[in-house]
Amino acid sequence: MSAQKNNPLHGITLEQILTDLEAFYGWKYLGEHINIRCFKENPSVKSSLKFLRKTPWARTKVEQLYLKFQKEING
Repeated sequence: MSAQKNNPLHGITLEQILTDLEAFYGWKYLGEHINIRCFKENPSVKSSLKFLRKTPWARTKVEQLYLKFQKEING
């Protein structure tokens, strides 16, 4: 447990990350900033989760955007 104390994403699910980002930015913005088809063509949380769980580089980009998003909303 102590290994996770410095992980800002600890306890936050990928689904919650994606839901928060979509609600704040929208699919269009996500597709423009992270060039993956699941954000551009018929986007949905379900299809995006399926892709992101199998694609580490894309998940990393989404997590980085989420950390940026957190800084924006928390000042």
